[in-house]
Amino acid sequence: MSKKRKIYKKKGKVIKDLTRNIFRVLNEDSEKAYNYKQIASKLGVVDTDGKTQIIKKLAELTTNRKVKEIDRGKFQINEDRKYHVGKLDLTSNGNGYFICDDFEKDIFVPSVNLNHALHNDFVRVYVYKKRKSLKLEADVVEILERDKTEFVGTLQMNKNFGFVIPDNHKMYADIFIAQSKLGGAEDGDKVLASITDWPDKSKNPFGKITQILGKPGEHNTEIHSILLEYGLPFEFPEEVEKDAENLSFDITKDEIAKRRDMRADLTFTIDPKDAKDFDDALSFTKLENGNYEIGIHIADVSHYLQPKTILDDEAYSRATSVYLVDRVVPMLPEVLSNGVCSLRPNEEKLTFSAVFELDEKSHIIKEWYGRTVTYSDKRFAYEEAQVIIETKGNTIPEDISITGEEYIVDDAIVEATLKLDELAKKLRKKRMKAGAISFDRVEVKFQLDEEANPTGVFFKESKDANKLIEEFMLLANKKVAEFIGKAKGGKPTNKAFIYRVHDEPNLEKLAALQNIIGKFGYKINTETKEKTSDSLNKLLADVNGKAESNMVETLTIRSMSKAEYTTQNIGHYGLAFEYYSHFTSPIRRYPDVMTHRLLQHYLDGKDSPKPEIYEEKCKHSSKMEELASKAERDSIKYMQVKYMQEHKDEEFEGVISGVTEWGIYVEIKSNKCEGMVRIRDIKDDYYIFDEKLYAIVGQSTKNQIQLGDDVVVKVKHTDLERKHLDFTLVSH
Repeated sequence: MSKKRKIYKKKGKVIKDLTRNIFRVLNEDSEKAYNYKQIASKLGVVDTDGKTQIIKKLAELTTNRKVKEIDRGKFQINEDRKYHVGKLDLTSNGNGYFICDDFEKDIFVPSVNLNHALHNDFVRVYVYKKRKSLKLEADVVEILERDKTEFVGTLQMNKNFGFVIPDNHKMYADIFIAQSKLGGAEDGDKVLASITDWPDKSKNPFGKITQILGKPGEHNTEIHSILLEYGLPFEFPEEVEKDAENLSFDITKDEIAKRRDMRADLTFTIDPKDAKDFDDALSFTKLENGNYEIGIHIADVSHYLQPKTILDDEAYSRATSVYLVDRVVPMLPEVLSNGVCSLRPNEEKLTFSAVFELDEKSHIIKEWYGRTVTYSDKRFAYEEAQVIIETKGNTIPEDISITGEEYIVDDAIVEATLKLDELAKKLRKKRMKAGAISFDRVEVKFQLDEEANPTGVFFKESKDANKLIEEFMLLANKKVAEFIGKAKGGKPTNKAFIYRVHDEPNLEKLAALQNIIGKFGYKINTETKEKTSDSLNKLLADVNGKAESNMVETLTIRSMSKAEYTTQNIGHYGLAFEYYSHFTSPIRRYPDVMTHRLLQHYLDGKDSPKPEIYEEKCKHSSKMEELASKAERDSIKYMQVKYMQEHKDEEFEGVISGVTEWGIYVEIKSNKCEGMVRIRDIKDDYYIFDEKLYAIVGQSTKNQIQLGDDVVVKVKHTDLERKHLDFTLVSH
C-alpha cells in the first residue's frame, strides 16, 4: 500500500520546509520540467492558499536563479549553476565549510547561507565566486539528510515556553520548546531535546524534551550528557538483557567434540589490573623440535551472538564498547562481556584461536585457525607480568599481586612469559624495520574516590608486558587477514572480508606539521614512503620526554589519515602491514565479530558473500568508533576540569600547545590538563595573532609568545558543562 501524503487544507497554514520539498520534487527527474500544479500534487497540497505559496516560492527561486523557468510556468533545477553534494562542517562561530570530493579545498559557507543546515548534515549546495575576492563560497539549497536531531542542553524557561540551550558549541540555534512538549522538565534541568520541526521563517527549530538527565554539574548528569550528545546509550533495553540471560551457557561434550581441545596447554591472560572482560589469552608450549607453539585465543562471542536476534541487533547498533574515565559502557550485556565470554582464570571457555609455530627468530613455521576450547591457568595484570620480565624471574617479591588474587608463579609460567617477551621484541623489531610508526603516547589516568571525584592524576606508560600482548595480537590480526585475503602467489583472493585499513598521510598535512616542528628544530623527510616513516619515528623518539612531546605527538597523529573498517583492502600504513584485520576483541568491537563469522564461513569451505552488505556495516562501525572516541575525550576533559577546580590557588608550569586569534592554549606539564589564556587577559601589552609565527606579538614591546614556549599559569575559571578551563598567565 502506498504511503498516504499529508494533505494541506487549512487556509493560512504555512507549508513547512517548502524550499526543500520543491527541490526534492525537481530533483526526482532533473531533465523534466514541472508546473506548480504538478509540484502541488507531488506535495499533497490541494488548497488554493497552499498553491499560492508554491507559486510565490517558485518566483523567489527563479529570481535567485536556483531554479529556471524553461517554458511559461514550467520549472527545472538550474543545472547551469554549480550544484554539489557533500557534508557540512560547522565551526563554533556559526559559519561552516562544505566538504566534497569535487574540490581540493573545503568551501566556505557563511552563516547566512546555512538555511537551517546543521553540523555534519549531508547537503546540496550552490557554489559561486564571491565578487570582490573571487574566493569560492557555498549556499545550502537542500538538506538531503540530517546527521542528528537530538541535542543535550539546559532548559531555560520563560512564562509559557522554554528554550533548550545546546551544550554542543557547533549547534548555533537554541531549540524552542512549547509548554506541552516539556515532558515534566523544569527550569535549569539538563535534558535531551529532539527537533520535531523547523519552519522556513523561524530562527529557531521547534522540539520536544525526550529525557530529563538531572541538574547541570552533577557527576552522573554530565557523564550521561556526554554519551547522549553522541547518540551513545548508557543502559541496555530490558528485552536485550533478558535475551542475554536466556542463552545457554553450558559447554557440552558435543560442542567440545566440534573443536580443537587446548585445555591442557599452559594458558594465561595479561590485562589491565582493573579489567573485567578478558578478550584474549596466550598459550605456550615448547615443541620437541625446539620451536614454540603459541596460541592466541579469543573469546568466541559469535557462538553466543547469533545473527538476526535482538542481542545481535543491539551489539551492531552500539558497534563498540565506550571507555569513559569512570566507567565502561559495554557493547554486550554484562552476563556476556564480564561473564561467559570473559576468559577468566580456572574456567573452561569457548574460544576462536590463531595458533602459530615460531622458531627462535620469530619466523612463522606453521599456522592454524579455528574454534577451540581452552582453560586459563592464571590471570596477570600488566604490572605483575612486568615484574617477571624485569627480574628475569629470579627475584620475584613474595607478594606483588595487583589484582588481589593469590600470586603464585611457577617455573613454567616464568619461562613462558620470558620467552614470549623475547619473541615479541623480535616481532616488533621486524615491524619497525618494515616502516611501522611507533606511537607510544602517555595516557592520562585519574585516581577516583567513591563518588568518582578525581583525587590524583597519573600517567600510564606502555612497558614490555603491554608490548608483549600487543605484538601477538597484531600478529593474529595480520595473519588472519592474510589467510583470507592473500592467495598463495601473493595476489588478492577478492573474498569479502573485514579489513582495518590506514591510508598514507596527506602531504599537505605533513608540510603543515613540518612548519610547526621546524620551530623546535625537528625535521621530517617526505621524499619516499620509507623516509617518511623513518623520519616520523625519529621525530617521536627525539621529542620523547621533552616539554613539547605531547603537543608534537598530537599534531603528528592529526597529520595521519584515520584508520577505518572496510572490505576494500589498502593495507595499514601505520603498522606497515599489507593485510590487517581486527580479530582479537569481539567482546568490545563488532567488526571482530564479523571477522570471526567470515573466517568460520571460509573455513567451512563456503563461497564469498557479497561485500556490499559488509561494507555498509563497516561504515557504521567506523562511525560509532569515532563517536565513542569523542565521548572518551570529552570525559577526560570533564574530569580534568573537575580536578582543576580543587587547585585554583596553585601555579603550574605549562607549555603553549596552541595559538589562535583569541588566545593561547596551555598544557600543564604535571597533569596534561589544557586550558586557554585569552589575549584580552594578558595585560603587559596589546597582543595580535601572527599566523605565520604561530605566536601572539606585543605591539609595543614586540614580545612574542609562541607555540612551544614555557609559561606559568593559574586557574582563572572552570566550566564543567562546557568542559573548559580558563587560565591566567602568571609569567612567560
